[in-house]
Amino acid sequence: MGSTQNGNQSGRAATGAATRAIALIGPAGTGKTSLAEALLYASGAIPRQGSVEAGSSVGDSSPEARARGGSTELNLMHFDYLGDRFALIDLPGGAGFAADGLAALQSADMAVVVIDPAPERAALAEPTLRLLDRLAVPHAIFINKIEHARAGTVHDLIHELQPMSREPLALRQIPIRTGDGKGGEVVTGYVDLALERAYRYRPGKESERVEIPGELLELERTDRTHLLETLADFDDALMETLLLDETPDQAAVMADLALDTAGNKVVPVVLGSALSDGGVHRLLKLLRHEAPDPSAAAARMGIRQGAALHVFKIANGGAMGRLSLGRMLGSGLAEGDELKVGESTERAGSLFLVQGDKTAKQGSVNTGDIVAVAKLEGTRAGMVIAGKGARCDPPAPIEYPARNAASAITTRDRKDDVKLSTALHRLSEEDPALEWSQDEISHATVLRGVNDDHLAVVIGRLQRRYGVAVTSQPLRIAYRESIRKTATVRGRHKKQSGGHGQYGDCVIEVRPLARGEGFTFTDRITGGAIPKQYIPAVEAGVRDAMEQGPLGFPVVDVAVTLTDGSFHSVDSSELAFRTAGRMAMTEALALAAPYLLEPIAHVVVDTPSGTGSKAGSTLSARRGQILGLAPHPEWARWERVEAQLPESALHGLDAELRSLSQGLANFTARFDHLAELAGKHADEVVKERAAEPA
Repeated sequence: MGSTQNGNQSGRAATGAATRAIALIGPAGTGKTSLAEALLYASGAIPRQGSVEAGSSVGDSSPEARARGGSTELNLMHFDYLGDRFALIDLPGGAGFAADGLAALQSADMAVVVIDPAPERAALAEPTLRLLDRLAVPHAIFINKIEHARAGTVHDLIHELQPMSREPLALRQIPIRTGDGKGGEVVTGYVDLALERAYRYRPGKESERVEIPGELLELERTDRTHLLETLADFDDALMETLLLDETPDQAAVMADLALDTAGNKVVPVVLGSALSDGGVHRLLKLLRHEAPDPSAAAARMGIRQGAALHVFKIANGGAMGRLSLGRMLGSGLAEGDELKVGESTERAGSLFLVQGDKTAKQGSVNTGDIVAVAKLEGTRAGMVIAGKGARCDPPAPIEYPARNAASAITTRDRKDDVKLSTALHRLSEEDPALEWSQDEISHATVLRGVNDDHLAVVIGRLQRRYGVAVTSQPLRIAYRESIRKTATVRGRHKKQSGGHGQYGDCVIEVRPLARGEGFTFTDRITGGAIPKQYIPAVEAGVRDAMEQGPLGFPVVDVAVTLTDGSFHSVDSSELAFRTAGRMAMTEALALAAPYLLEPIAHVVVDTPSGTGSKAGSTLSARRGQILGLAPHPEWARWERVEAQLPESALHGLDAELRSLSQGLANFTARFDHLAELAGKHADEVVKERAAEPA
């Protein structure tokens, strides 16, 4: 985070009224950050409207977001509108970065789902709508870029979206279209179905009221009736009014809209254009009248009494050190207040409000505020931290996306190894979708993330923020080898070099086991041919040889029986018998017809309807075995493909699936079993392994 100011930021209301938190969510590229910018400008929080494309927006201010032209982490902002205070949470829509906003979404008062007007892209919104249903977060839909919509688009879009939503969609506006002077039409305003009024867009200003166009009167009556019938499902008095064919009271209709939206009974649908400011003021009014009070979010989060901080992100590396970003619910918070963090009690450090990459220091914050708190050391994303005397239930666990990408990284300068560990600890604190570990065999650092884009951003941050340059390569596939035949071999290690020599002699029988049975070692020595104290050393030598078989990979599923041997009363030792065991096992494995095994993953692909067969073909082309293609068990406009796929074929799969599904297909993969790999594929693997440095 960037610069810091003291005191209240301009535009902050002086009253202690609760702040309502609004999350902007939706597929990548729909204009969420542009809409956030438009809301800030329309409310007077900023003097001019910036642009994501020009790199002048309040949100997406990080170098990674600027370079990519899209959000790589959540953006936090706030504004006041007509005396009401709002906090904005702009969630990234890209698959690799969406996890950054999941915890923040939990405690939002309302979400605005930002979508494109094209009906053929409606399926992109279904994961978001299903997530909001699962979290029980009230939400509205904002159809952005409406100026590009074709005639009839809005109604076709509603038709596509309704099966994806548990709650009924309540269309609040229909577009007004006029000629563009070039033989086409553009959307220049809208008819408000609840108010029965028409408005014309005016860039940079509130819309101007106009007469409802005559050609829209019949459509307006039909759509308004449908809106009222939707509301009547939750209001018996309104239902009776409609049955009597009477005109409902306007105030009662608006009250029903506010009550049903806040209660997550209906999903209002409005339209506009973030770039030209169309419909933005109408959206502000909807938020002002229909977003619920923070007390509803507090109850949803299990805060039953007192004040609590819902921590949704950790930020490291700024001038203020480690910051816990979260939302205050139940009451306010002052610097120095006690907070229960795990089993310990900590005091809140400095408090900051966040506006993009800028922060403003506060002595205290109010109920509902989104705040950055310094000097809390035990926090992590997803925690609810109770204030003094507060009573809270544990929050529901967050379901993060599968980590389908992995890279092995090494520092370009070995002196940076210690810095790398510290940097990755801090980055994984900030990014819950990032995991890292040390590979026991290669000793490389392994990064696991959602997809390749995600890992590329992490590697860029390592160098930019911590000065650690790394090289990355795909993770080594965990090939294994086993044997087909039984072999009996004597291993004898005899060495005389003056004084005590070395002598160890053993005979082992090696035979194959069934897949998955692992390794067994049986001692059948009789007559003291090998003293008992040396038998564990023989087994250790056998295990040493199994770490790298004749094909170059660890050996699995073999049984070893120690049948005979001999010893020398002076020269025998544990080291000598370990060496003998290794020699015997190495020779036996080469004689027992070794073959290669590759790990096979069980892969589940979820993809929009109509693209399942393409996804199946993609998996088949990667040596996958298709297990099934069927409609998604929960989502209306999606399909699910299940397959078994070699783990070596997972690299690059995410990008290929997204390229055939408008960027939305996703998959999960888990290890299933080992299978024999033969032919040219096996030859290539063995050749590559032999070429690697020892």
